[in-house]
Amino acid sequence: MGAGAVAATLGGCLNTTLTPPAVGFQRPLSRNPLVAPKISSGNIVRQAVGHRPYRPEGFVVRSETLGNKTLVHNYGHGGGGISLSWGSSALAVNEVQDHENKQAAVIGGGVMGLTTARLLQQSGWKVTVYTRQMAQYTTSQVAGGEWGPYSVHDPKVSSGAFKQQLQQAAQIAHSTYSGMVGSYYGIRWIELYSASNTVPKPGEFARFYPYTQTYGPGEHPFASEYCTASATMLVETPIFLKRLIADVRRAGGQFVIRDFRDQEDIAALSEPVVFNCTGLGSRTLFGDTGIMPAKGQLVILPPDPAVDYLAVGGSDKPLYMFSRGDCMILGGTFKPGDWSTEPEPEETQRIIEEHQRMFANLA
Repeated sequence: MGAGAVAATLGGCLNTTLTPPAVGFQRPLSRNPLVAPKISSGNIVRQAVGHRPYRPEGFVVRSETLGNKTLVHNYGHGGGGISLSWGSSALAVNEVQDHENKQAAVIGGGVMGLTTARLLQQSGWKVTVYTRQMAQYTTSQVAGGEWGPYSVHDPKVSSGAFKQQLQQAAQIAHSTYSGMVGSYYGIRWIELYSASNTVPKPGEFARFYPYTQTYGPGEHPFASEYCTASATMLVETPIFLKRLIADVRRAGGQFVIRDFRDQEDIAALSEPVVFNCTGLGSRTLFGDTGIMPAKGQLVILPPDPAVDYLAVGGSDKPLYMFSRGDCMILGGTFKPGDWSTEPEPEETQRIIEEHQRMFANLA
């Protein structure tokens, strides 16, 4: 549920006192005044729970042999699935670039499976996507959609080699998305404001955020000591996933609804190359006990075209407000190891109240 600048800008609870912003505050992409989102419990349309496929060591991209097949893994991206999809999938497809028989089975119909399928097709492969459910029922559908690889790994646990791989995937993905900006895929540039009570430090993906400017106390309109403004890309996930499915089908790809019980089921497929894009399913199918769900809870409000920006902030639990064309999303939970699927009322209340405080200075 990406919020690319969160990790670099959080620090301390947001202020409850109001400080008028300095006259010199300027928006990077717009001349319109910042408008406060209409946030209240009475405006909630629905709530959603998603499980990010999180691995503290980072995502897995590697190939191995499964019987007489080549098996390529591409899973475990935490909250960075949408953001990293094109890059991670490009690394996965590169694993079989010299394979002679260009017929592939892609297991998993979320964003990783769809982008893997498209990249294979663009390289001349015949692709069948096997999925338990179509994309609108996967975790990808409830992703916030801001381009920012968030909660992808634990820097204290992941290796140096993985960190290099992560940067490579981010570079490929960011470049690909920037070339797809437009209404067809539902991708646009938008302002991102990151609120914090400590001096912001550049994060590991800072180089991907143009127009970055940090404002100190009294220089910005948010209820925090500091605010960093930058430009980012917003991916409207319902549009994006729908277009990818159409692209796969238009290029001759097929979708088969199927639930695999074990590796024997996979080995019985006719395709000589199999891509594992099952996310949390890799725990059962391939015995990866290092992958776990990281529960995220979303509060969905009606869309508000006047709110033409995104915002992140918070205290020990990061908040984010993503204003999309179809809805406004409020998020703020990341609970590793939590398999529960129901929204928690206390979390809903916290998300609403802390967001209200974040925007208290705005009209």
